[in-house]
Amino acid sequence: MSWLKRLFGLDKPKNAPSFSTRPQPQAGATTQQIPPERMGLNGEYDQSGLAKRVALAFDQDSTIDDINTLYVAQTGSTVVLKGRVPNQQILNKMISVARGVHGATSVETNQVTIG
Repeated sequence: MSWLKRLFGLDKPKNAPSFSTRPQPQAGATTQQIPPERMGLNGEYDQSGLAKRVALAFDQDSTIDDINTLYVAQTGSTVVLKGRVPNQQILNKMISVARGVHGATSVETNQVTIG
């Protein structure tokens, strides 16, 4: 199962863009109208837009398998990882990917345990 499907019940959008670049707003909207952390998968306003785009970025990185003991959330423009990961290397990779998603200003991991 994918990150996006497990966490949000969503299938990966067709032709999903890389979210290290700025997502495009829906027609008629401007980036000034939608803060980057609230931009959804398809350019719409989404309260959990950043978390969903991080989950999709994890799905798009072939070195990150879905870890069903880890969850992705957001507080404003901060990506919040919580749960358990197998090792520090995987956590470091996930932090790197999450930081690369447009709109993420920081990644919080104090709710993650290793082992």
